[in-house]
Amino acid sequence: MPGVPVSRPSEPAYAGAGATFAKLPLVLDPNDLTGVDVAIVGAPTDDAVSYRPGARFGPRAIRLADVGGGPHRPNMDLGVNPFDVLTVVDYGDAEVVPADKEATHRAIRAIVGEVCAGGAVPIVLGGDHSIAHPDVGAVAEHVKPEGVGLVHFDAHADNAAEVFGVRLSHGTPLRLLVEEGSVRGEDIVQVGLRGYWPDPEEFEWARRRGFRWHLMEEISERGMDAVMDDVVEAARPWDHMFLSFDIDVCDPGFAPGTGTPEPGGITAREALRAVRRLAWQVGFAGMEVVEVAPPYDQSEITAFLANRLVLEALSGLALRKLGREPRPERSL
Repeated sequence: MPGVPVSRPSEPAYAGAGATFAKLPLVLDPNDLTGVDVAIVGAPTDDAVSYRPGARFGPRAIRLADVGGGPHRPNMDLGVNPFDVLTVVDYGDAEVVPADKEATHRAIRAIVGEVCAGGAVPIVLGGDHSIAHPDVGAVAEHVKPEGVGLVHFDAHADNAAEVFGVRLSHGTPLRLLVEEGSVRGEDIVQVGLRGYWPDPEEFEWARRRGFRWHLMEEISERGMDAVMDDVVEAARPWDHMFLSFDIDVCDPGFAPGTGTPEPGGITAREALRAVRRLAWQVGFAGMEVVEVAPPYDQSEITAFLANRLVLEALSGLALRKLGREPRPERSL
């Protein structure tokens, strides 16, 4: 496997000096991405938030939220260890520039572009949700002339023209992506929207551009599995899918460590199943998990959930690569 090992083989999760995801090998040279299937990338920035800061500490917390101690992770629901099927490395963090959103976003776009150019799928650990503009944009640029669709789990639509007069905000990335042509509005599906923002004007803008969304109330009425049937059906025809997961789509009881919590969201179990299913049945060209803010976390449960979302995504990709159905560990 490429990269530098960061731990001894038998170390438990809490031991050793390595702080990569699942103690994976560390790769910092783009030339070493040859043969890599997936690269984990950190985007430690929260300069674009409109409420509570803290997501800049998210990538480190997600990496350290590890109870296994290494890449031996057989998924009992799917019957696959993703690290036996996929070559996965940690590619470190984007070289963010504190208090300079433009420079930071250029750095994120550059490092995601390096991963794509190396032939790997980027999984980006945020960071606030403004990073969707550079990381989805980098993937969209890489796959041209083919297109990329976006499945967006979030309590908030993030399609405002500006937030408090600021264009480069965690509330604006979808507007920016559509207006620059990286993603078509009709190729965006949003899941879990609820609460009191944005305003009807933003939804009308999205409606005119073909956005589709599933409000939390619909999920409550129809059930998460039924809604995900629709999401999978919408995503399958796309050339490529990008999976954007804002942790605040989950109810704060399951993910309190976030900057803009909104009561009444999906459960941790629903989140894990949804991500696993999309990775397996659709596949993705890029993924991000954003808005994990450790200063507000309780017993690290938000970071643990984010860590497991990545593991479920990897397990789904592995099953898709094998081309088979899940083989759960049943007693009979």
